[in-house]
Amino acid sequence: MKIIIVGPSHPYRGGIAAFTDRLANEFQVEGADVELYTFTLQYPSILFPGKTQYSDAPAPEDIKIFRKINSINPFTWIKTAKEIKAKNPDIVVFAYWMSFFAPCYAQMAKIISKNKNTRCIGLVHNMMPHERSLLDRLLSPCFVKRMHAFAALSKSVLNDVSKLDKKSKPKLFSPHPLYDHYGDREDKAVALSSLYLDDNYNYLLFFGLIREYKGLDLLLKAMSDERLDNYPLKLIVAGEFYEKKEPYLQMIDNLDIKDRVIICDKYIPDEEVKNFFNLADMVVQPYKSATQSGVTQVAYHFEKPMLVTDVGGLREIVPDGKVGYVVEPEPKKIADAICDFYDNDRKEFFEANIVEEKKKYEWSKMTETIMKLYKETKQL
Repeated sequence: MKIIIVGPSHPYRGGIAAFTDRLANEFQVEGADVELYTFTLQYPSILFPGKTQYSDAPAPEDIKIFRKINSINPFTWIKTAKEIKAKNPDIVVFAYWMSFFAPCYAQMAKIISKNKNTRCIGLVHNMMPHERSLLDRLLSPCFVKRMHAFAALSKSVLNDVSKLDKKSKPKLFSPHPLYDHYGDREDKAVALSSLYLDDNYNYLLFFGLIREYKGLDLLLKAMSDERLDNYPLKLIVAGEFYEKKEPYLQMIDNLDIKDRVIICDKYIPDEEVKNFFNLADMVVQPYKSATQSGVTQVAYHFEKPMLVTDVGGLREIVPDGKVGYVVEPEPKKIADAICDFYDNDRKEFFEANIVEEKKKYEWSKMTETIMKLYKETKQL
């Protein structure tokens, strides 16, 4: 079985690049011949709000990665697609997460599909971006039109794909697998020591890139709830700001919670991720909108309870009252859950359930879904 994956990969950083590399590794473990095609230019600098798009980590030693695609140069789309077509793969997986890449992927799939042996499968992280525009609604159908089938990482995403798919192509929901490449669980004391933090406090964790839709402002307001005065509690905000940081800092001052909030304003490299999760009592995702989130799968890997808001597909992945909380995206509801967590010592109960629940998110289930879609499209 020859499989080619098109999408972010090393040297690019971020959750989707990590996902792509890990998926390639799983296919290889299962015996497939796998290659990755990634970008020479992923985002033009004008579209990238962060400090750098690149990882300092070494390239995976066991994955063949070809940097060929310039996201704004159609000539590279055509050239790369012809190169892939000539290799006659059984499957080409397109890792899709935003409409900016729809024209590139659509053009490549159009060329590759002329090879009647090959099936183009869209692996859809997000069908429509969290902050949508008219352009998103115009471009996304181009991608959908050129795929043979779709694997969606949440039911919410699956629904978005279905709305754009005029031909009822094969499509399946397959939940985001565990991000299990960040190291192992360690004693909280080790993590505290690594980050030079006081072991007299309990810690909540907000992790990942900071954008308006992720609702950090809601969590900061929740942290000002006077009921939290009863706990030796701090919030760690670990991630790079993809928008102006000053309004958040001003909010922290206005709410008088400077002593409750620790900000680690940087992209967290892979080797440091475990420290933040291992010290956390609970991971909080107070999102205002979402389809799914890779942060939940890091939390599952480290067996950490979660507090998420009831938006998009988060409820599908975090059973309320079993592995954590699902609440409305309101500061008081978030504070209510935090109080319940500590007042009723829910930590051990949630962690015990997570050990079982995380078994649903093995990588073999994702590869199984893609193979099922491939077989179904071959029969059409």
